[in-house]
Amino acid sequence: MTSTRSTKGRPAANPRAASPGSVNARRAKIAAIKPPNRRPWLVATVIAIVILVLAGLYVAYRGSSSSSAGSATNYQVGTPGVGAAAPGFTLPSTTGHPVALSSFHGKTVLLYFHEGLGCQPCWDQIRDLDAAGAKLRAAGIDQLLTITSGPVDLIGQKMADDKLTATALADTDLSVSRTYNANQFGMMGTDRDGHSFILVGPDGRIAWRADYGGAPRYTMFVPVDQLLADLKAGRRPA
Repeated sequence: MTSTRSTKGRPAANPRAASPGSVNARRAKIAAIKPPNRRPWLVATVIAIVILVLAGLYVAYRGSSSSSAGSATNYQVGTPGVGAAAPGFTLPSTTGHPVALSSFHGKTVLLYFHEGLGCQPCWDQIRDLDAAGAKLRAAGIDQLLTITSGPVDLIGQKMADDKLTATALADTDLSVSRTYNANQFGMMGTDRDGHSFILVGPDGRIAWRADYGGAPRYTMFVPVDQLLADLKAGRRPA
């Protein structure tokens, strides 16, 4: 008698089920027609292009910001320029007393025209100049006068809030700024000063001038060491 095994409980064989060999063959065919992965090459190409662009920008920046003796390219020079008599003025100050440029005759005065209220980098500039008093004196600067438009009380409040000690003058109607053309180098048009430094020598003549705020860079802050290096390179001989 022939014995039989019960298939009860077992799934019926699927005649369409592929054998392992046929599955592997199908996968091989799919892999054969799948396009190669070009992503690594694409990423490498993009990275190379970015590096080349950044290198070009760096070279251009170095070229535009470098300076040579007698010809600095990181700032402009407005008028009145080096050698001209510095126009006199008297302006209200945050000390409560008017300040006249003539009162500093025989001394070297650094005038700093800036955009003022709303320009925090300008106040940071004054803060760094405050902290660099010894460096300014070593450079032969006897007095720093900061000049900007705006009501003198608001300028005084900002000076107090930022704990600044420089002598701040209020050129509210821009009359002095226009005389020095310091309002020709800012991002706000001619309604505000830019970022201009003018060194007035003991003889009352301009010994150095740098208008950093002009287009296209519209600089509103200059590190003190850079400022003094530019001053040293471009200063009119005494």
